[in-house]
Amino acid sequence: MSLWSELRAMNSAQRNVVVAGFLGWTLDAFDYFILIFAVKAIATDFHESPERVALAITLTLAARPFGALVFGRLADKFGRRPILMLDVFLFSVFELASAFAPSLTVLLILRALFGFAMGGEWGLGASLTMEMIPEKTRGLVSGLLQEGYACGNLLAGLLFWAVFDYVGWRGMFIVGFVPALLVLYIRSKVPESPVWEQVRKQAPEKRNPLEVMRGLWGRALFMIVMMALFNCFSHGTQDLYPLFLQAEKGFGTDLTAKLAIVGPIGAICGGLFFGALSERIGRRRAIVIAALLVLPVLKLWAFSDEVLLLGAGAFAVQFMVQGAWGVVPVHLNELSPDAVRATLPGLTYQIGNFISAGTPWFLTLLAEQNNKQYGLVMAIFIAGVAVALAAVAWFGPEAKGKKFGSDLEAAKNPI
Repeated sequence: MSLWSELRAMNSAQRNVVVAGFLGWTLDAFDYFILIFAVKAIATDFHESPERVALAITLTLAARPFGALVFGRLADKFGRRPILMLDVFLFSVFELASAFAPSLTVLLILRALFGFAMGGEWGLGASLTMEMIPEKTRGLVSGLLQEGYACGNLLAGLLFWAVFDYVGWRGMFIVGFVPALLVLYIRSKVPESPVWEQVRKQAPEKRNPLEVMRGLWGRALFMIVMMALFNCFSHGTQDLYPLFLQAEKGFGTDLTAKLAIVGPIGAICGGLFFGALSERIGRRRAIVIAALLVLPVLKLWAFSDEVLLLGAGAFAVQFMVQGAWGVVPVHLNELSPDAVRATLPGLTYQIGNFISAGTPWFLTLLAEQNNKQYGLVMAIFIAGVAVALAAVAWFGPEAKGKKFGSDLEAAKNPI
């Protein structure tokens, strides 16, 4: 069944929550990637090195698990919907404030605060959506939700291409306040999760996180390890790509932006494809296939000199990387008990993000120390990550088709 047919089969409340979940992650990622495109300009403006500015990316990633924990627990206690609105508003405010940073130190602090707010959005949006939609649509909608991240990357690339030379990096951050308007849509169109409504009626001891997670800490550890590898996979291919094109290939704003736009298009296609495929062949198999298919296209992505070949490599790599990622929302939510679903997927995701937070800075440092060979450094790193991710995913648990709301205790088969 096509995406359009799947969405038409839903009722209006279910479609609205899919739209809100997709837009939330899209606009969150849009705000994140504005910094990615502006690293070189910020370094020039503040008279700093690119690796010093790249520390802002690391701080954003490092702060996200704290936001996932705080906002996740609030959402499990007070509901997905109101906390999601609060979270979206906060990350928009911190984005706007970044435009007025008088120094790199202040910008670093603001990006850490932005990361704290950003850390809450994914878990809240994914749990609210997955608990609302029909079970048979989870795989496809999972791919759609996750590729909101790629759409945010695409929007940031388009903004960079269209207005950066006119408004500079500060102007781009000002535009980044636009996501705050999503709060109005959520308030007027999106209902609360019926699963949360059911869970909150249970006895307090059945909603206690420590009680709910009894026997499942091994599974939580698996989810953290897997998400650390997933985040190395995405941040290792995306965060330094504009800098790779500028510093190693010598491209200007126009060509950098055009090539940076190609990758997210491939990511959107890959996320939808492998998300839907996971509904047929299972979550683990879809992740393994997508991860390993990165290996044959790394040479095209990192070492081509022709613009068309670089574009083809960018499309292919992101098709596979974000194809694997397209399975993540549904996979983590199915592995999580009802009573902690707003917390556990987002927290394990963001702890994995914390573990991988040094990736942009580390790869930038290695490349700068090796004659700006960004392509070589990124390719070697991603090859290792792809193999490790495939192995971890293959030997991990899977709960495809789990009925949400039917099990308020821990899953019965922890690893």
